[in-house]
Amino acid sequence: MSPHAMPLPRVLPALLALVAPVVLAGPAAAAPPEQVRVATFNASLNRAAEGELVADLSTPDDPQAREVAEVVQRVRPDVLLVNEFDHDPAAVDLFRDNYLERGQNGAEPIEYPHAFTAPVNTGVPSGFDLDNDGTVGGGNDALGFGEFPGQYGMLVLSRFPIDTAAARTFQHFLWKDLPGARLPEGFYSPEELAALPLSSKSHWDVPVRIGERTLHVLAAHPTPPTFDGPEDRNGLRNADEIAFWRHYVQPGRDADALYDDAGGRGGLGGGERFVILGDHNSDPFDGDSVPGAAQQLLTAHRVQDPAPGSDGAAEAANAGHEGDPRLDTADFAEPEPGNLRVDYVLPSRPLDVLSSGVFWPVAADPLARLNDVSDHHATWVDLRVR
Repeated sequence: MSPHAMPLPRVLPALLALVAPVVLAGPAAAAPPEQVRVATFNASLNRAAEGELVADLSTPDDPQAREVAEVVQRVRPDVLLVNEFDHDPAAVDLFRDNYLERGQNGAEPIEYPHAFTAPVNTGVPSGFDLDNDGTVGGGNDALGFGEFPGQYGMLVLSRFPIDTAAARTFQHFLWKDLPGARLPEGFYSPEELAALPLSSKSHWDVPVRIGERTLHVLAAHPTPPTFDGPEDRNGLRNADEIAFWRHYVQPGRDADALYDDAGGRGGLGGGERFVILGDHNSDPFDGDSVPGAAQQLLTAHRVQDPAPGSDGAAEAANAGHEGDPRLDTADFAEPEPGNLRVDYVLPSRPLDVLSSGVFWPVAADPLARLNDVSDHHATWVDLRVR
């Protein structure tokens, strides 16, 4: 993990929000349950300006945050990755205190005594004209697209303790250093490539202690493979952000080329239990991503695909799509790209997969009122950690 990371009390000074990973720790967990639910949810809790999320969460009255909290309370994951949660440690406490720990619309409150958040690349100025439009500045020239540092950040919430000493972040790993990097030919200068990280947000290995076992939560949110030009810089970056985890969990020379923000090298040790999760912005069959990008995850070393699905997604199927609509996790603009499978929870062997699903109620279900809280749906897998 970063040399600056340390355990901190639950109420944190906002000054730390942009300088160090933050781990929020609580009391020790009880004996491990027979079943552990791990989920990912791109909750769209991003805001247009720095500080707006903290302002919105400072009271328990924000309509969107209440609906996001209700989805979490309905799904009730034990470990949860939230994508698109602006990076600010104060927001983490406010979200727990004012929303998750208060019952929403009849749902039971839920407590997460442990949390992990860290800086991301979105909105961090690069000092270069990364989109080659002749000017420097703005979201397209940031290290990851964003209008301010920390926009579209990430947050891991857990009922179980997080092994803070072993956490690793890869915010600063350079794209050019990824084995087999698919850089857009001739688009970036050598100086730009010497500063451009692979991660549009970050890649995190967050070890969660469940009884005597450690579950490595491998969290990321690759850039959408769109909003670029014929060079396909975002499509290529998306594919390589996905490829990072394939290298990380596969023993061998490629994993040895990886380095974290504290200077540690190598990937995940053989035999470690892990789950790859997050909004990866890539469907195996449909959409605009580089062909085969999502398959890099689905066929990675020791990865199992529980194929979470829902009746709601099947009901909302798009004509002409090749993939199984039941497995879709996101509802994008019609007709293109339409509904896609882009959110993944992929556990490793020998974890036992017990069940899985996507929170996408059918139209006749009273809970369908929650389908529009985000353009993504919470995706979960139940595991036996052994």
